[in-house]
Amino acid sequence: MIFHLVAIFLILTEDLFVVTANANSEGDALYALRRAVKDPNNVLRSWDPTLVDPCTWFHVTCDDHNRVTRLDLGHAKLSGRLVPELGRLQHLQFLELYKNELVGPIPKELGNLKNLVSLGLYHNNLTGSIPSTLSNLSNLKFLRLNSNKLTGRIPRELTKLADLKILDLSNNDLCGTFPTSGSFSKFSEQSFKNNPRLEGPELMGFVRYDNGGRCK
Repeated sequence: MIFHLVAIFLILTEDLFVVTANANSEGDALYALRRAVKDPNNVLRSWDPTLVDPCTWFHVTCDDHNRVTRLDLGHAKLSGRLVPELGRLQHLQFLELYKNELVGPIPKELGNLKNLVSLGLYHNNLTGSIPSTLSNLSNLKFLRLNSNKLTGRIPRELTKLADLKILDLSNNDLCGTFPTSGSFSKFSEQSFKNNPRLEGPELMGFVRYDNGGRCK
């Protein structure tokens, strides 16, 4: 009897340790974002790193196991950079940082967010290329990167995102051609409009626009 009670206690203690460790790791990741941005409206004032977990912070949603599943910071007037630590939020499903003043590149580490359903980074001032690692987001349904300053080619790997329902890469400075295979076959040119150096759809089986050299 005592052995069984001890075993149960050890199991519960181990589970509690795992939950606490996960919460602390996620809290550290989110606090890294807080340190990297300016927050003139103090929307992140509740993000206290001394708390056990971030589930009590405003704009953060957790599941029943205290794992972060949503980050909703759209239209928050945040400026600064995204941080690679965001890639540690392994259970995140919604990353919504649209309509802010964020600059710099999209961290390639966001490709680690295997449960992500929606990535909303539109209407910022993000620069650099679209990371090909986003093709690892096999559950992604909504990818909105429009109205930034992104450059380079559209990674062909993104056509592997079989569940993708909404794609908007418009109003950037992307170049070359846009893919028309895989999941991209269902998206019209509206998804790519207002990229002055984007020359049109990829012509499968023919000479591709990418040979035109306007992507240097």
